[in-house]
Amino acid sequence: MEFLGTTQLASYCSRKKSCLFPDLAPASTTTKDTYQPYCLPGYCYLSSWRPGLLQKVVLDPARSDKKFNPHGRPPTVLPALRSSLHARYSPRDWHHANMVQLKGSEASRCCAGRLNADSMRLMQNKDQLTYQMQEDSRRNLGERISNIDFWRSELIYELECLLKETQALETAKQRLERAAEEMQGPLKTALECLYHREMRKGIDLVHDNVEKNLIKEVDAFKDCQEILTKLAQKINQQLGINRDAQHALEQDLSDKNSACFIDEKCFNLKNTSNSINFYHGVEKADGTVSIPATWAKFSEDNIRCSQHARANSAKLREDAEVRLESTSEETWNHFISTNLAFNNRIAEVADAKNKLQAQLAKILQEIFQTEDTIMLLERSIKAKEYPLKVAQTRLEGRTKRPNIELCCDAPQLQLVTEVYTIDDTLQTLKRCLREAHDTLQMLILNKSNLEHEISVKANSFFIDKKCMDMRKVFPSTPRLIGYT
Repeated sequence: MEFLGTTQLASYCSRKKSCLFPDLAPASTTTKDTYQPYCLPGYCYLSSWRPGLLQKVVLDPARSDKKFNPHGRPPTVLPALRSSLHARYSPRDWHHANMVQLKGSEASRCCAGRLNADSMRLMQNKDQLTYQMQEDSRRNLGERISNIDFWRSELIYELECLLKETQALETAKQRLERAAEEMQGPLKTALECLYHREMRKGIDLVHDNVEKNLIKEVDAFKDCQEILTKLAQKINQQLGINRDAQHALEQDLSDKNSACFIDEKCFNLKNTSNSINFYHGVEKADGTVSIPATWAKFSEDNIRCSQHARANSAKLREDAEVRLESTSEETWNHFISTNLAFNNRIAEVADAKNKLQAQLAKILQEIFQTEDTIMLLERSIKAKEYPLKVAQTRLEGRTKRPNIELCCDAPQLQLVTEVYTIDDTLQTLKRCLREAHDTLQMLILNKSNLEHEISVKANSFFIDKKCMDMRKVFPSTPRLIGYT
């Protein structure tokens, strides 16, 4: 058996044979069995000076159960053995045995002294080593706690920054969704304006600037909604990445909190603590899954992933802000240009309508005058019939003159001339009357066309005014960029 902390060359560690006493039967392990006395050189065996008879007596198998007693008296010699009295110990043997016993005892005492000194030195060294190892472990635990506190502070800071960035990104997403929703109203209004303008009639169903601007406005609103919706979807994906990074940071922070609590508990353990106990074999079970380098790299990777997510989130927020500003400005420009086209078109329609109404008034006046002319022509024609009747009656009556009296005299010539003149006059008046009737019909047709055109213009004017009334309400710039 060897003591820990000693060398195998120590004098008290090697098992030696007894130099004074015979080996005893093994009974129980004692200190004598483990640490044998040291025998001086030259005195290894007592049998070298023991007389032969005594040796026979001691080593006799029949008497081997009796132990040798170096300090006792020799056994009584029976009278039958008086011839062997010369085998008794001599004084020289007695002195020599005492000297050997003293030297053996001194050797044993010296060996015990060295053992005690070595044991005290060993205990001191081991006590110092144990204390130093315990202090080193305590110092290592303190450094480990400091490292955990450092990474905890880094994780807490990064987690707070990530939460702020995630909240800002969530706000940007909500602004994009609200902006896209706000554009739904103007888009619906523009589509309704296009639908109502399809109710225009006749020549007013024209592809004018208003319709062109309305189509551009609808396309612009749809494009802006699509852009904002896609950007909101990207932000939603980034929010998922941020939540994964947040979960990793929170899990890492939770693990470090638990590890810090455990290490602080271990750091505060002392030799006088009540919670200490033996756990045999715990030092042989290696349940570790990382080394300090990989342990620090794990948290560093989590922080780097979070920083990368924050950088992407910041870029997306900047893109969202730029998109909101650009879409708001674009929609306002389209809205203003469309309203300007509406106003110009309404003014044009109103001007055309006013001109048509003025022309209609003139046509009505002309119709009234034409009707008066026709009435006068009819009266004049009717008035010319009686003189023609008189002249023709006179000529017919003069045809009844007898014989030579049928003379082509001046009255005859005058009556013939009068009849031709009156008949020509009647033909001229009738032709003028027909022309007057044709003119009246043309004026009536123009009047009908003007009235139709005026109704068409009135319908177009009403539709455009209705569209303008619908377009009086338009989202403000703050609402178009996502603010409520």
